[in-house]
Amino acid sequence: MKAAILPVTPLQQNCSLIWCTATNKAALIDPGGDLDKLKDGVARAGVELEKILITHGHLDHCGQAGMLAEELGLPIEGPHEDDRFWIARLDEDGGRFGMEAASFEPTRWLRHGDTVTVGDLTLDVIHCPGHTPGHVVFFHRPSRFAIVGDVLFKGSIGRTDFPMGNHQDLIDSITQRLWPLGEDVTFIPGHGPTSTFGIERKTNAFVSDYALS
Repeated sequence: MKAAILPVTPLQQNCSLIWCTATNKAALIDPGGDLDKLKDGVARAGVELEKILITHGHLDHCGQAGMLAEELGLPIEGPHEDDRFWIARLDEDGGRFGMEAASFEPTRWLRHGDTVTVGDLTLDVIHCPGHTPGHVVFFHRPSRFAIVGDVLFKGSIGRTDFPMGNHQDLIDSITQRLWPLGEDVTFIPGHGPTSTFGIERKTNAFVSDYALS
């Protein structure tokens, strides 16, 4: 498995391009905007885009996912259906923030315990509500690698002041569903630099073992 980060939208959201080195099949995770930039990134990587994966329904993460899926004839998998209301309001939110966006219906809603495939890769789906109720994380166990969207950041955690956000749910998602995966897991967050679960357990002001003790 290989991965590249392609920041998009004025919010500099980390769209991730992941691909299977055995098959050259790839997926874009959270293609929220700047589609020409994303298509150029796929071309430069020399991979074959197979599907789109979505962590959650916020504008910067999936506002243009439906457009890209329609243009390229790709399926969309994710997020959890509890984020349906966020996806339904993408047109409205796009206008509010001055960004082009369109609502869509995923090919497949995801649930905790599901798996998704990219080429020969299999990623576990982990439902991690809190930032949004339907947020999911994608975890590739053999690579010890996760794409966590806006659940966790280097030194911070996702906001919970949006509609249907819940701070305690977010803390529980991190400590009960992410930490058990192992301190050696490297993650790409929805914004900012990568980190590891181990570093965040030691240093994160919100969810370190010390902060929660």
